[in-house]
Amino acid sequence: MEFIQQNLLLVAVAVVSGTLLLGLSVRRPGGSRGLTPAQATLLINRENALLLDIREPNEYVAGHPCDSRNIPSGSLEERADELGQFKDTPLILVCQSGARSSAACAKLAKLGFAKLHTLDGGVTAWAEAGLPLKKGARK
Repeated sequence: MEFIQQNLLLVAVAVVSGTLLLGLSVRRPGGSRGLTPAQATLLINRENALLLDIREPNEYVAGHPCDSRNIPSGSLEERADELGQFKDTPLILVCQSGARSSAACAKLAKLGFAKLHTLDGGVTAWAEAGLPLKKGARK
């Protein structure tokens, strides 16, 4: 107790920084979890996770993970019925860098999707990991 009284400023800084770190690591919009490309590949192979590319169509055509579906983030609410059969399937949301996918996870969580994940680093990280990208529209 004497240590705390003598070093009150130091203890306060430690408590505040610990709280902020804990808050950042726990809080994810929509209850989503970030995945590395390797973790995403395992989830796809083991649990038949669906890759949902939320980039704009012109970004998608320039290069996207194989077997991913493209629904731009601005159209998620109106096109959610296309994903209705996947409500209990793990969904991995993909954007260019990982920034837009967290907000899209929050939208889908409000629509009742349970197993939401984001690809940390997005398509950029996917390509840097040496995983294949397909060009052109999905057939």
